Amino acid sequence: MKKLFSVAIMALFAANMAFAADTSCEAKAAEKKLAGAAKTNFMTKCEKDAAAAGTPSCAVKAADKKLAGAAKNAFMTKCEKDAAAAATPSCETRAAEKKLAGAAKNSFMKKCTEGGASK
Repeated sequence: MKKLFSVAIMALFAANMAFAADTSCEAKAAEKKLAGAAKTNFMTKCEKDAAAAGTPSCAVKAADKKLAGAAKNAFMTKCEKDAAAAATPSCETRAAEKKLAGAAKNSFMKKCTEGGASK
């Protein structure tokens, strides 16, 4: 039963990847006739979402590793924490995206590292 479940999950994952390949972010942007900053923002979000969709969930990873009990709980906690950290861009990345420099960047970085800057 576990093997059948694993095969079904893998088939679903493969189908999802094939669909993602057919509907690339570039194609979606062209369909929406986006240009300039709107296209840049769309592409950034689309590529981020596509990367997240291509990454197996923590539950799938735990099942692949055949974890159970306390080991599974510890793995799930760490995996979800790591996934949340990876999904949140660093202060340096966000400053670069905003094209900040000099005093504006210093101010942003100070607020960001203190947890006061919004995304």
